[in-house]
Amino acid sequence: MIRTAVVAFASYLTLQTIAQAADLTINIKGARDTNGSVVAAIYSSKSSFPKEGQQYAAFRTRATTGNASVTFHNLPPGDYAVTAFHDANNDGKLDRDATGIPTEGYGVSNDARELLSPPYWDKASFPLGGESKTITVTIEY
Repeated sequence: MIRTAVVAFASYLTLQTIAQAADLTINIKGARDTNGSVVAAIYSSKSSFPKEGQQYAAFRTRATTGNASVTFHNLPPGDYAVTAFHDANNDGKLDRDATGIPTEGYGVSNDARELLSPPYWDKASFPLGGESKTITVTIEY
């Protein structure tokens, strides 16, 4: 009886989470040419942002001078932040100069780019609740 109640409660919580899940559409604009790819990553915590390999989800698509767009479905409610960059040489990473400054165009949710440091979670993050949301990330060089 107790086991049945625990399973039923766990199923209820799972259904509640799914019911509150939302879609996030990311529009990426500003790539200056069609060389290479546009890469974007979603982060779901301050501790992982913007660390390579610690993203919640990511995508890559051919670069276009128009908008690139992707929708992630059924994301659980929470705070998220997005980074994107134009991987012009298709090497899979954001290229940087000797001082660490990016040499490829990049953008961050809420336009939270910093001049001499990585973006800050507190500026780049945004809430995602039970309603679907669309954000735009502008790549700048």
